[in-house]
Amino acid sequence: MSVAKKEYKRITVKTLVDMKANGEKISMLTAYDYTMAKIVDGSGVDVILVGDSASNVMAGHETTLPITLDQMIYHASSVVRAVERALVVVDLPFGSYQSDPKEALRSAIRIMKESGGHAVKLEGGKEVKESIKRILNAGIPVMGHLGLTPQSIYKFGTYTVRAKEEEEAIRLKQDALMLEKAGCFAIVLEKIPAKLAQEVAESVSIPVIGIGAGHGVDGQVLVLHDMIGMTHEFHPRFLRRYMNLYEDMTNAISQYVDDVKSKDFPNDEEQY
Repeated sequence: MSVAKKEYKRITVKTLVDMKANGEKISMLTAYDYTMAKIVDGSGVDVILVGDSASNVMAGHETTLPITLDQMIYHASSVVRAVERALVVVDLPFGSYQSDPKEALRSAIRIMKESGGHAVKLEGGKEVKESIKRILNAGIPVMGHLGLTPQSIYKFGTYTVRAKEEEEAIRLKQDALMLEKAGCFAIVLEKIPAKLAQEVAESVSIPVIGIGAGHGVDGQVLVLHDMIGMTHEFHPRFLRRYMNLYEDMTNAISQYVDDVKSKDFPNDEEQY
């Protein structure tokens, strides 16, 4: 049964919990700059994730590992200036929270103070529990992230589906319960079996947002540039492309080049 979409003037962490309780699905997309964030926010997306995927999408790195805390703050600041409705969640980048809970807190405080973001997200389960508790104790909302955790790609060695085996699935369920108990307001589940993701979503009272985790969760997230087809090399099963901007932009730019070369642009009406 479809659920009527409620109008929210501003999305907060409490709004998301209420949405889950009311059976309303949560929409989440990435954004990394002012112009795109303005469009995404104006389109009614509930959560904007300033993801460390900026390392891939914006900077061209192979993994998310190289992006720095300063760079994440820069991207987050640009997004926050554009947003009027959505909740803005900012990824803590690799190396800014794993080794020391005090360092994790310092990193989270910098993001909140310098970017104006509304919450932070970090990857991992029990191994980052103390960092999560330290950040939460400072009054900073935390979103968890389990399953495929791209910052650990060299540990896994592959971007394949996680938690297919029973032992890893049990650990993931335990970590999800731990994240809820610790005080996280939501959890992202990335690239895990749909049945497992639904079980996790039903076992916790906080929203579970999936990417490659099926439809049994409380919401969905995609990388904006993948969803609108600006990227074209990436073809995972979970990705639905709503546009083909790569082709449209290539054609438009090629036409511009031709018009300049042929002296068609600018014409008499396009000059002073």
